[in-house]
Amino acid sequence: MLNVGQIHEGFVLDHIKAGKSMTIYHDLGLGKLDCTVAIIKNARSNKMGKKDIIKVECDIDTLDLDILGFIDHNITINIIKDAQIVEKKKLKLPQKIVNVIRCRNPRCITSIEHGLKQIFLLTDEKNEIYRCKYCEGKYNKS
Repeated sequence: MLNVGQIHEGFVLDHIKAGKSMTIYHDLGLGKLDCTVAIIKNARSNKMGKKDIIKVECDIDTLDLDILGFIDHNITINIIKDAQIVEKKKLKLPQKIVNVIRCRNPRCITSIEHGLKQIFLLTDEKNEIYRCKYCEGKYNKS
């Protein structure tokens, strides 16, 4: 059995779909942090069959919850203090995301103005549909 040591201060991202931990690692910029990060892939899970887990030994404020909620709002965040879980956070789809995805509409102003932020607004929570703020181009997560 694999044993990954406990962390004293930080957070654990749990219930990540199996195989998605590296995508989350890159999208959240965890490689740029100066702290310990442990990635566990394909761990056994009663609920999911298999899951990934990411343990990060640094302050939760380094984590962009909007990006994480956009990637997968079913992930659970366990906040750790003194080697104990002190809080569990559930994610939700963010109402607005900035510079996470790019508009695919070639006529959108973001295709011409390269310094312009890529802003998408949640327009259909049930179907997880976001639209570009500028041209209303559709981005469907599913």
